[in-house]
Amino acid sequence: MKKQKTLSMKLKTRYNPFKHGLYLLLLLALPLFSFGDTNSALFERGNTAYAKAQYQQAQKAYQQIVDAGYQSAAVYYNLGNAYYKLGDIPSAILYYEKAHKLTPGDEDINFNIYFSNSKTSDKVEPEPEFFATKWWHSIILFFSLNALAAFSILLFLLGSLVLIWYLFTNSSGIKRASFYLGSLLIVVGFLFLFVANRQLSYFNGHHQAIIFSSSVTVKSTPDNNAKPLFVVHEGTKVSVLQTNDNWIEVALPNGSAGWITLADVKEI
Repeated sequence: MKKQKTLSMKLKTRYNPFKHGLYLLLLLALPLFSFGDTNSALFERGNTAYAKAQYQQAQKAYQQIVDAGYQSAAVYYNLGNAYYKLGDIPSAILYYEKAHKLTPGDEDINFNIYFSNSKTSDKVEPEPEFFATKWWHSIILFFSLNALAAFSILLFLLGSLVLIWYLFTNSSGIKRASFYLGSLLIVVGFLFLFVANRQLSYFNGHHQAIIFSSSVTVKSTPDNNAKPLFVVHEGTKVSVLQTNDNWIEVALPNGSAGWITLADVKEI
């Protein structure tokens, strides 16, 4: 009998925080924010509490790091696990999705998103995606932005070193090979930089949120007396189209759209 897969509860043990909104070139330059003794202690405290099945204490420790303004796929993922263990599916999905934005190719994160969504009431089939678009998204989301930045820097450095070798070598054969190799490395470095830029643009253009109210009636216009269109339930992920005062226009993966109040959702 085939063993059924369950939620991945293995915690992430490394933490590399990056502050939201840094320009890509700064991100490429160096990791700007160190973990810090306080957050490192909180992270370890959360992991220790989780290992002892003290999920409430683990959640509080991870949440303190997040509330301090740091972003980390490891912390978001662990926090999602803690919320899942506490039975708070919407919060679990929210933090799994936040982790996904930082490391979109992580298999544990992606599986936990899929598994947690299976626990929600709404089962919405997404609109078919054109194969070329799906292929392109799979490419730009394969590596994390941090990994793409590291690859770019490494290739630029290697390419520069090889071109320096080209300038100082006297052998015509080595000179020719080093020129082509150095140029190729720099071109590939720019390719990784381009993919990083496209990934950043993709997430900036896909504003999404998680429904946190148990049941929400989606309206045709931003008005309490507007015509009801359909109902969504907690844990459902929606795309954010626009806001209007205390209202937000959202769309489901199947294309259905309407208005709900801001209080009903938390943005990813």
